[in-house]
Amino acid sequence: MQQRSAFTLIEVLIAIALMGIILPVLYNSIDVLQDANGHLYKHLTKSEQQSRAMRTLYLDIAGSDGNLTIRKNDFDRLCIERTTNSLYGLSSPKVCWVVLKEKHRLVRVEGIGYHLPLRSAERAEADTVAEDLTLFNVVWGKGNVLVSLQQKGAEAVQFLVQGITKLKVPKKRAKGKQKKTAGSPSKK
Repeated sequence: MQQRSAFTLIEVLIAIALMGIILPVLYNSIDVLQDANGHLYKHLTKSEQQSRAMRTLYLDIAGSDGNLTIRKNDFDRLCIERTTNSLYGLSSPKVCWVVLKEKHRLVRVEGIGYHLPLRSAERAEADTVAEDLTLFNVVWGKGNVLVSLQQKGAEAVQFLVQGITKLKVPKKRAKGKQKKTAGSPSKK
């Protein structure tokens, strides 16, 4: 009997032909996996940004002194006069969440004692939180603040912050009027 020590030319050609069929299929499946990973990464990044924004908005409201202003007009906005939540290390900053017309962009503005629109001497930090907003709604009643937010092509997100009550500011007495106390002489 003779022992074979090598492949024949036909066997080598058949192996090359099979590899020629299998390799493009493997390449296409790797390409599909890379595309899927890219889409998943974009989705996770967007979801993380949305979660971070919702957490920041929640902390802004939960840390507020209860002095909230909600306006629904050309620019939907929520302004919190004082909060303990600051992204810039400010003590008791004013924070406003504003939806701009351009790209329906949600912007968070943080500063001390500013007005919207900003005046020339006022300073505040503004951060874009989300774009393509289709819903930004804030409802406040009976100590609860309900926030609804939705971006184009995404599901709506809602959360409720409970126990937000407006701090009572003592009223200032009018000048010239003094409170009468027992034993003080009255003028006639």
